[in-house]
Amino acid sequence: MVGPDYHRPAEPHTAAGPFVDPGTTKVSTAPAEGQWWHLFENPALDRLVTDALTYNSDVRVAAANLRRARGVLEEERGNLLPGGQAQAQYSYERNGANGAQSQNAQTDTHSFYKIGIDAGYQVDLWGGIRRGIEAARGDVGAAQAALDAARITVAAETARMYAQACGFAAQAQVARDTADLQQSTLDLTRRLLAAGRGTQRDVDQAVVLTENARAQVPQLEAERRASLYALAALTGRTPAELDAEAARCTVPPDVHVLIPVGDGAALIARRPDVRRAERQLAGDTARIGVAVSELYPSITLLGSISLGARRLSDLGDKDSLSFSLGPLIQWNLANLTQGRSRIHQAEARADASLAAFDGAVLTALKEVEQALARYSGEIERNVALRRAEAAASNAARIAEARFEAGRDSFLQRLDAERDRAAARAALAQSNTALAQAQVALFNALGGGWEQAPQPIRREAGMVPPNRPR
Repeated sequence: MVGPDYHRPAEPHTAAGPFVDPGTTKVSTAPAEGQWWHLFENPALDRLVTDALTYNSDVRVAAANLRRARGVLEEERGNLLPGGQAQAQYSYERNGANGAQSQNAQTDTHSFYKIGIDAGYQVDLWGGIRRGIEAARGDVGAAQAALDAARITVAAETARMYAQACGFAAQAQVARDTADLQQSTLDLTRRLLAAGRGTQRDVDQAVVLTENARAQVPQLEAERRASLYALAALTGRTPAELDAEAARCTVPPDVHVLIPVGDGAALIARRPDVRRAERQLAGDTARIGVAVSELYPSITLLGSISLGARRLSDLGDKDSLSFSLGPLIQWNLANLTQGRSRIHQAEARADASLAAFDGAVLTALKEVEQALARYSGEIERNVALRRAEAAASNAARIAEARFEAGRDSFLQRLDAERDRAAARAALAQSNTALAQAQVALFNALGGGWEQAPQPIRREAGMVPPNRPR
């Protein structure tokens, strides 16, 4: 076969080793988990991800593209087989005397019956057809990888939206609790003012803290609902069909074990975007051979056999038999310049695919290292914020007791309340960010496409779980 034979390009030798970020001390080097969402041990999340992988429209589009690529491969394989067509013809003919060459000719009117078979077989002398099959096979692999990549993205986005909805619910509850505490302080301040122990400024400062806490609740609730609407769309539902369990969630999911990440070699083998780039390169390399084969003559074996007679009953006679057999050689000498131009185009396309493959490998490694760094940083931040929240709550309780005993000023109590509210809000935000950092790491590791359900269209009228009929 003309054209270059494909060989998988080698990755940098350092790409196959362990990950280098210091944050890897907070994860496990065990093989990465395929269905990673089970590590959250959250049945609602498991169900939502399964629904998304089954009904999501982006996954369905990618699955349809894969079926189309497989159809193209079948068509290319069919070029290796002989082609032909059968014919059956009837005509009523009239040959006028004036159009005949003989002066004694007379007008002839008759019927004519004909049946026959034409067949042809293109000899794949230069391997152009087989290179076309190689190219189509590479396209099928790329389409399969694109489907797997869509599954990973949808699973990660579903988990992220679920964590975000739960996180906003938790932050809204913190804001409500803070507003309740501030309201208690405000009530006490007003009573002290009525008893002559406070000032109107103290009351106004307490009002500011209370209303600021209340003002956060509507915004956080709006973001929670927005996340639930996105979650519905991801699982193939309309915004009117919100998932009841997700709507009730008030605690972001969390992985309580070391996350298994494997190493660089396993990552490159698992990431669908790397596989897609490699398969695209294989297909584009084969297309160079297709272009080269067009420079050479094509040989087609042709044959036809037919029976023709003026009367239908005469079709079986030997005199009605006609046939032809022989090769057809074609060589487009006038467009050799165009043929060479197509070769140069195919070579440039293969070079671009090679660069895309190298970029996909580097991107995979980069995204995992970035996710590890951010996950490690968020763990440390979350631990520090937990300590800060505990200390702020304790300080606020002490300040409340000292203020009621008349040993601290109202300003000192307000400062303590403000610090507690800020610490609680920061911890609630960090809990959400930690869950999202875990999801981002899973997404970068490229798992989640294994053993995925077959995508289908959600039928109209299907009632979502936990929703009354």
